[in-house]
Amino acid sequence: MLEKNIITFNNVDKWYGNYHALKNINLSITKGERLVICGPSGSGKSTLIRCINGLEKYNNGEITVAGHILNHKELHTIRGQVGMVFQHFNLFPHMTVLDNLTLAPRRALKMSKVDAENLARKFLDRVNIGHQADKFPGQLSGGQQQRVAIARSLCMKPNILLFDEPTSALDPEMIREVLDVMKELADDGITMVCVTHEMGFARQVADRVIFMDQGEIVEIAPPTQLFDRPQHQRTQQFLENILSY
Repeated sequence: MLEKNIITFNNVDKWYGNYHALKNINLSITKGERLVICGPSGSGKSTLIRCINGLEKYNNGEITVAGHILNHKELHTIRGQVGMVFQHFNLFPHMTVLDNLTLAPRRALKMSKVDAENLARKFLDRVNIGHQADKFPGQLSGGQQQRVAIARSLCMKPNILLFDEPTSALDPEMIREVLDVMKELADDGITMVCVTHEMGFARQVADRVIFMDQGEIVEIAPPTQLFDRPQHQRTQQFLENILSY
């Protein structure tokens, strides 16, 4: 049986003024795939995944998400199927954890308060912080706040979950707890696209790893091949630099 592509980029370009941020991107991501994107700062990693849910508009080419061509008309439909976890949590500080999670399901999915709270508690338990439901974000550690952000995305029942460097704002001791939750989610069959510098996570979880540089996909391969037998000199140089620390 043929695998079904859930995300495709066809000849996609993105500019910021005169700066060519994405250069002729061609990429297919299959349903249920776990894709990790790595590369130096400014390589286009975050821009690429932010194009998937329309947070960034591309200039040329075509992106298809879950059978819909990404444009203004289809944007609302696509965003209903794509969750996103950011670097800096983006939680509402004046609302409890539970209220942060129930806001979107009640407004966007028209769920009742009881149903939304039951769903929220289910996913808070899923990320191992069910006991924190009545606290405010400021009362939690960075790792706990990021797990709240992951649970909030799951409450919208997405088919695709995007992670934009989800551990980069965390202290080293907090990183492991977030990565452990992401590893568990990876086994649930949801399509995951993750920008990260955590090469150990990429090696353990990813089906494929993309290396980007200067707005281009330089290399894409299963993690064992990309990390142990990179084909491009630029990939080799990057890995030598990042793994030497």
